[in-house]
Amino acid sequence: MAEETPAATPNGAQQPTMPQIRPMAQYIRDMSFENALAQRGLGEKVQPDVKVQVSLDAKKREGQEDQYEVVGKFTIRSQNKETDAALFLLELEYGGVFHVTNVKDDQLHPFLLIEAPRLMFPYIRRIVADVTHDGGFPPLNLEPIDFVQLYRQGLAQQKAAREAQGTA
Repeated sequence: MAEETPAATPNGAQQPTMPQIRPMAQYIRDMSFENALAQRGLGEKVQPDVKVQVSLDAKKREGQEDQYEVVGKFTIRSQNKETDAALFLLELEYGGVFHVTNVKDDQLHPFLLIEAPRLMFPYIRRIVADVTHDGGFPPLNLEPIDFVQLYRQGLAQQKAAREAQGTA
């Protein structure tokens, strides 16, 4: 694919090109599903309480120009609301390789940790629904995730950790 050159405006100035992200591959890096309810037996009344934890990481692929790997780690726990007994645990590491162009260095980190997960999320959601269904539970359809807010929370946590180390 040819590189796009900035378009000229009527006054002759160069107009910046838009950032581009192109998925090259997506894959399950690691996955486990534990059906604790089936191991215990099915005799109890169940009111599920589901908690989802998400963490994201991105890195440049060595030896590949403009290619980055983004990995999302999803930990999904379901417990019985009444007894706090575990129902299931699903751990999923889902990765993607992306070709990214026209993004400034200072904007690359947020771009990768917001836009790449947005592109991967429909596939992650489908995997979670299929695995929970195949594991004997109703399919779990994850609610949409605000990756901008998740990125901001990550920055705030890092800042708090740095401040705690500085004062300790």
